[in-house]
Amino acid sequence: MIKKRKKNLSTEVYALGQHICMSAHKARRGIDQIRRRSYEESLMILELMPYRACYPIFKLVYSAAANASHNMSLNEANLVISKAEVNEGTAVKRLKPRARRRSYLIKRPTCHITIVLKDISLYKEFEEYMVYSKKSGLITKKKDKNLTCHDTYSSGGLWDKK
Repeated sequence: MIKKRKKNLSTEVYALGQHICMSAHKARRGIDQIRRRSYEESLMILELMPYRACYPIFKLVYSAAANASHNMSLNEANLVISKAEVNEGTAVKRLKPRARRRSYLIKRPTCHITIVLKDISLYKEFEEYMVYSKKSGLITKKKDKNLTCHDTYSSGGLWDKK
């Protein structure tokens, strides 16, 4: 019996950086700025930001784009950061010697950073919902006719008492 396999049209490429010596809270400041932006724009943002966390994030974004171009032969101009997350890692514990043969514990936090890039040129949904407006030169969304608005204030549901 011959089984036909579905072709995997996954256009997501990722890069993972583990055990980066910085707290997850500080790394999230840089990650929040580049989420859902294009590849080139995120590189420019990371180069100009004054945080120390931006350099490892920059290297991961660059590495993910290199993975996309080498492994899947995708164009870097069509890449968008679809998912960027920072998770806490293990704390590196060191002992600092103090007076009278005592020692204090020093914890150095680490984090794990994941960058996922997506190729937007292959998605038809993106082309259907985005229309280039010639007058303003901006990208605007089409209005869906099937959307219904449920107003909780006027429907008497949640705020019935006055």
